[in-house]
Amino acid sequence: MNIHEYQAKALFRAHGVAVPEGGFARSAEEAEAVAARLGAKVVVVKAQIHAGGRGKGGGVKLAKSPAEARQFAEAMLGMTLVTPQTGPEGRLVRQVYVEAGSDIARELYLALTLDRERGDFALIASTEGGMNIEEVASLTPERVHTEFVDPNQGLQSFQARKLARALELDAAQTKSFGLLLAGLFELFVAKDASLVEINPLVVTKEGALLALDGKLNFDDNALFRHPDIAALRDPDEEDPRERAAREIDLSYVGLDGSVGCMVNGAGLAMATLDMIALCGGAPANFLDAGGGADREKVKQAFKLILRDEKVRAILVNIFGGIVRCDLIAEGVLAAAAELGVTAPLVVRLQGTNADEGRRLLAESDLDIAPAETLREAAELAVRAARGA
Repeated sequence: MNIHEYQAKALFRAHGVAVPEGGFARSAEEAEAVAARLGAKVVVVKAQIHAGGRGKGGGVKLAKSPAEARQFAEAMLGMTLVTPQTGPEGRLVRQVYVEAGSDIARELYLALTLDRERGDFALIASTEGGMNIEEVASLTPERVHTEFVDPNQGLQSFQARKLARALELDAAQTKSFGLLLAGLFELFVAKDASLVEINPLVVTKEGALLALDGKLNFDDNALFRHPDIAALRDPDEEDPRERAAREIDLSYVGLDGSVGCMVNGAGLAMATLDMIALCGGAPANFLDAGGGADREKVKQAFKLILRDEKVRAILVNIFGGIVRCDLIAEGVLAAAAELGVTAPLVVRLQGTNADEGRRLLAESDLDIAPAETLREAAELAVRAARGA
C-alpha cells in the first residue's frame, strides 16, 4: 500500500526525521491559508499523487506569496498530471501539499528496503539525490552505496558512519545522519514497511539534514496489525479493478497487455504471464483466484477481466489440487453465458477431475479452445488476441 507525501512526512516527523513545515490542502483557499500560516519567503506547492517525477509534469511549483500559492494550487487541483511514472493516462490531482522552502546546499538520495534474495534490509544512499536513481545506478553505479542490515542485529552505528562518509558528510552532519537513520529504521520495522525513500534528502546551507520528499510503501499482508496505516489508504489513487478484487478476496494487478488471465495460485499465475510474453504476447493482468476458487469466484474473476477494454482474449489456466476442475469448468460456462463473454476463450485444465472438466467444456455451445500444455494455451491465447 502506498501513501501520499504529506502522510509520509507526518510519519517521518513522528519518528524523529526532520522535514520542512507544511500542510495539505484540498482547495486553493486552503493552500493560501497554509502558505500564510507558514510565513516563509518561498513556499513549495506540490501535487499529491502516488507517483514520482511530479516536477517534470508541472506538479511542483515555487510560490513567493500566499496569493501565488493559491494560483498554483488552483491550476493543479483537478488537473491530470502526467509523469514518467503515471503513464500517458496520468493521475487526477485532488489535493496539494504546501511547505516552507529550504535553502539547499546539496541533494542526496536515501532509501531503506528489503533485499529478498539475501533476506536482509538494504540501506541505499547516493550523492546524486533529486535524480532518477535507476539511471544513476545504471550509468554511474559507483555513486550508489548499499549497506545490508541483518534483521536480527538491527542497524549498527558503524554502518551509519560508513554511509555518512560515502555521502561526504561532516562530523556534525554524520551525527544527525545516524539519528535520522535510526528513526527511519524504527519506522520501517515498527510499521511493516516495504520501502522508505527520501529523494532528495537535502543538506541545507546551515548544515541541517531535511527530508524534502518522502515515499512510503507498506506490506498489504501486515495491515491488519496497523489500523492507523490502513486508514491512510487513498482509494482514489488505486486501480478500481484492484480495489474491487480486494473486496472479494481476489489477488489482481492490472497490466498493459491484451490477454486476460485467470489462474489459481500465484506461482502458476506468474508462470502463465511469463509464457504469454515468451509466445510474443502481453498479459492484461495478474489474477490469482486462489486455491479455494469456486463457481462464484470464477464469475467475479471474469467480471474483473472484462472491465479492461484492452482485453482481446482470455486464458483460464487451472491446476486442480484442492480445487476441482469440473467445478471450475461449470463456473467458466456459467460466467461466459451470464456475462455474455465475446472474447475468445482458451482453457487449460489439469489435475483433479480435469477430464470431467474438459468434457463439460467440449459439450457446451460456447466457442472455447482447449489446451493441454501451458505453452499451447499461451500460443492459442496470443494468436486469438491478435485476431488470428
